[in-house]
Amino acid sequence: MARNIVVTDSDRRRLGTLLDKSARAGLVERHYLYDLGHELERAKVVEPHKVPADVITMNSTARVRDLDNDETCEYTLVYPERADVDENRISVLSPVGTALIGYRVGDTIEWPIPAGKVRLKVEEVVYQPEREGEFER
Repeated sequence: MARNIVVTDSDRRRLGTLLDKSARAGLVERHYLYDLGHELERAKVVEPHKVPADVITMNSTARVRDLDNDETCEYTLVYPERADVDENRISVLSPVGTALIGYRVGDTIEWPIPAGKVRLKVEEVVYQPEREGEFER
């Protein structure tokens, strides 16, 4: 059984709108939209000021370890228009972005990507807007 993930109600609302717009525009492969929608459906939804400090929310920066090659990387989870691979800002609509939303420190994630499957362990949430009192972003 998959571990429950946690999403703020404001992120859930914004992501729902993003899914609707993206489906209508046809700019993202439908299965990526389905995957994110499925994650949001199973998520525990909380108010932004009640989200645990170790959860990856939108605009959070997390340090993750790739369990297959033991490399670590920091990713900032962003909306598609702010994505920039060179800056390690990954879109929530990308496979790894969808994999990260709502997980917390200590969680291990296995997620399908175009090259197969990625196995990541969340080591640290370096920055989380809600933890810093930034609720409007």
